[in-house]
Amino acid sequence: MDKNAITKTVTQYMAAWNEPDDRTRRALLAQCWSDDGVYLDPNVSLAGRDALAAKIGEVMAGRPGARLEFMSGIDVHHNMVRFLWRLVRPDGTSGATSIDFGEIGPDGRLVRIVGFFGPAPSLP
Repeated sequence: MDKNAITKTVTQYMAAWNEPDDRTRRALLAQCWSDDGVYLDPNVSLAGRDALAAKIGEVMAGRPGARLEFMSGIDVHHNMVRFLWRLVRPDGTSGATSIDFGEIGPDGRLVRIVGFFGPAPSLP
C-alpha cells in the first residue's frame, strides 16, 4: 500500500475526531473508516462507522472546545499504522500522550484502531 495514501487516511481520521459538525464528521469517516471498522480503547469497544461517528460526537459534547493533535508522525509498515496523540483542552493544557495502532483494509480505509491512553506502564 502507498504510504502517502495511508498517511492521508489517518490524517482524515484525526480530522474526524476534531470535527464538530456531525454531517462533515460522517463525510470524513466515509473516506477513511471501513463500514464495519472496529474501534477499541480502554473505555469502549464498538463496530461500524455510525457507532464511531456517534462516539466521537459524545466525546466532543463532553469536552467542548477540546481537540486531538498528533504528537508524532504516522509510522506505517505493511497495512499497519501507529501514531502518538494527545488531547488539548480549550485553555491550552493537555492530557498525556497516548498511542493508537491501526490496520488499513484492502480499500485503503481503516478497519481497526486500538488505542491506549497515557504512557506505557513502568516495569515492575
